[in-house]
Amino acid sequence: MAEATGELNADGEQEEAYFYRERIKCAPDEEDRLERQHFWKVIDAFRYYRIHVHERVNRSERQFRFLPEHHQMLLPNFLPNLAKIRHCVDHNQEVLQAIVLNCIHMFENMEYGEDDDLRKVQPSSTFDMDKLKSTIKQFVRDWSETGKPERDTCYQPLIDEILRIFPRDKCDASKVSILVPGAGLGRLAWEIARLGYACQGNEWSFFMLFSSNFVLNRCEEVNSMILYPWIHQFSNNRRSSDQMRPVTFPDIKPQSLPPNSDFSMVAGDFKEVYTEPNTWDCVTTCFFIDTAHNVIDYIETIWNILKPGGVWINLGPLLYHFENMANELSVELSYEDVKAVILKYGFQMEVERESVPTTYTENEKSMLKYLYDCVFFVARKPAHLFSNGFQTANRCQFEESEQNETNDDMT
Repeated sequence: MAEATGELNADGEQEEAYFYRERIKCAPDEEDRLERQHFWKVIDAFRYYRIHVHERVNRSERQFRFLPEHHQMLLPNFLPNLAKIRHCVDHNQEVLQAIVLNCIHMFENMEYGEDDDLRKVQPSSTFDMDKLKSTIKQFVRDWSETGKPERDTCYQPLIDEILRIFPRDKCDASKVSILVPGAGLGRLAWEIARLGYACQGNEWSFFMLFSSNFVLNRCEEVNSMILYPWIHQFSNNRRSSDQMRPVTFPDIKPQSLPPNSDFSMVAGDFKEVYTEPNTWDCVTTCFFIDTAHNVIDYIETIWNILKPGGVWINLGPLLYHFENMANELSVELSYEDVKAVILKYGFQMEVERESVPTTYTENEKSMLKYLYDCVFFVARKPAHLFSNGFQTANRCQFEESEQNETNDDMT
């Protein structure tokens, strides 16, 4: 993702493409086999979508036909609405199939080696189908005009802090390295790169990776794609039409980054991919730290990879993803405990707001809405730490100091 290729478009001009590369360490053969198995499991979920949702619609029809006939006659639009939902499902499947067609060879160093045309669609678990439905709603959050209010609430505070800490009029933004773990469909990382910073997104979920690859590489025209993200919601609909309303994406051309932008997306587990110490000027996390089995692992990783003087900017709740999953390690800490660990590692809290109300993939027409009361903070790894025997400082502070010295010499 965000490595320029040498392909030419129809006009003979060089196009930029953003492709994924895995940087995970080489694994034993068994681990490679499990990885390949998981890859195709997710592909199957994308393909099984139509069958899965049609089964749900068929159940609604069966339930309706069990009603007394005089009750059915009171609802003349019920079955026609189900027919419309089936049409929306079919359209969603076309988009999902387009995503699948573009992801089989998306990794540089991993060929999954099966003849995709010969594979039959395999049934998927309810768990995987729920993940896919959530991914469909991510297109709304990250790449639609409908999702802009949510992005303004969740992403803009993070971007504002980046601009404050690394002001573009005082430092070379292209030399400020920013990492966005849990990048999802990539919009936050893309927006940071659009401002001129060197930004890399990291994502582990194949559901997200396949979808972000599609948006960033294949969606060339604004609002050229349509999805029906709310058709899976059969409860809390004020109007029948609300369930079937379309959302167009992308709201902006993903290929419109400025020339020479340094933007990339890396696939893999955050803790395994990012092991090199003192590498990043800034780590920006949004709705991410609660995806950990053990949030302390994330804190430790962020501490290690930040340069002395670097900052960690975070916004999100603590809805621990593995809390109710059988046979999965999950340590659920209060924010009070999380903050205590952050401080014990040596971070200095520079900004902290414990009440930032936000939504996440909200259906604005639904009669049920969830509101997260998030925490927002900026934590700095002290600049006085030593790296390779030399004292280091925040990049912008260092460059500003150099500029002041130059100005003094000139006077």
